[in-house]
Amino acid sequence: MDAMTAAHQTLPFGTVVHVVNLDNGLSTQVRINDRGPFVDGRILDLSRRAAREIDMIGPGTAPVRITVMETPAPLRCWRVQAGAFRNRENAHRREDQLRGMGWRAATERGSDGIHRVFVGPYESRGEGARAAERLDGVLVGC
Repeated sequence: MDAMTAAHQTLPFGTVVHVVNLDNGLSTQVRINDRGPFVDGRILDLSRRAAREIDMIGPGTAPVRITVMETPAPLRCWRVQAGAFRNRENAHRREDQLRGMGWRAATERGSDGIHRVFVGPYESRGEGARAAERLDGVLVGC
């Protein structure tokens, strides 16, 4: 919450983006370190510190423009997030369901306490993207 970070659905972890609050012109730079937001119409979820820097704490949301400033080395590993659960048992049920369908699945508990179910890994982005489409999941870099 206190780091200059953000969540984005597809940008590789480690990507640095410049964020401009279009309501007030304030800007900041953040590093992508998580996935989300998973709400229609939203493209970025800022940490509390980053949101404070561009005066978004009060309203909670604002129209923004993002510009990629720096990208990490090209990824050679891709996974599909096929579920995210607060309850560990629900995550394991999803994992078992996917394995029963022939997918290579695993559950990881994030530092936020959310249990994420991943399928993969895949060596190419295209292969991962096809799996994400079939599973209605989110493609992420390893």
